[in-house]
Amino acid sequence: MQRERELLFNRRLIQDEEELVLPLRPKKSLLNGLCCLTFGLVVFMAGLVLASIYVYRYYFIPHIPEENLFHCRVLYEDSMYAPLRGRQELEENVGIYLADNYEKISVPVPHFGGSDPADIIHDFHRGLTAYHDIALDKCYVIELNTTIVMPPRNLWELLINVKKGTYLPQTYIIHEDMVVTGKVHNMRQLGPFIYRLCNGKETYRLNRRVTRRRINKREAKDCHHIRHFENTFVVETVICDEA
Repeated sequence: MQRERELLFNRRLIQDEEELVLPLRPKKSLLNGLCCLTFGLVVFMAGLVLASIYVYRYYFIPHIPEENLFHCRVLYEDSMYAPLRGRQELEENVGIYLADNYEKISVPVPHFGGSDPADIIHDFHRGLTAYHDIALDKCYVIELNTTIVMPPRNLWELLINVKKGTYLPQTYIIHEDMVVTGKVHNMRQLGPFIYRLCNGKETYRLNRRVTRRRINKREAKDCHHIRHFENTFVVETVICDEA
């Protein structure tokens, strides 16, 4: 009798242990699989996006040259307005930004006077040119003259071609007269590059004079000259206040 009780007790104990051993739930395995699959898809999509950006930037966008800053000097003659001076020198720093389609010209204080130092932006996207006359700390904005100013890509190629020499080939100078027509109040309409140049400064709009005329001594007091180049020739921009 005692033997039967021990066997019955052991059998129940074995049944209890078998009931305590729980099988692995298939739901947990399925959840882990879904997490791994989701993570893999995220990694794949991220890689696809990065690869697409790489292909777009390097194959569909024109390549941006690493060298876009130039220090230039040019010799020129002003045979019409200063024939006795002989050859003159103009020095400037040029920044060319192909991706944003604009140029920045920085003209330091000239060695021989007669011209103001200036920073100039040619924004081909907006179709505007801005002159910051550093001597006056004023900005002047006018429609971009594409017959005088080379597009960024062309100017970059020109400067690369003459980089081996310190000087550009000897050239000539042309003159353009401009007159102030009014003050600019909304600076943001000028675009981000001109805005950064002229924000916080008095800014005026300009018009070009169709015909160049001699400026008398009284008018000369109200006119300022900026000499610069962004082509194969030098340009003297004369900015005069309203009459």
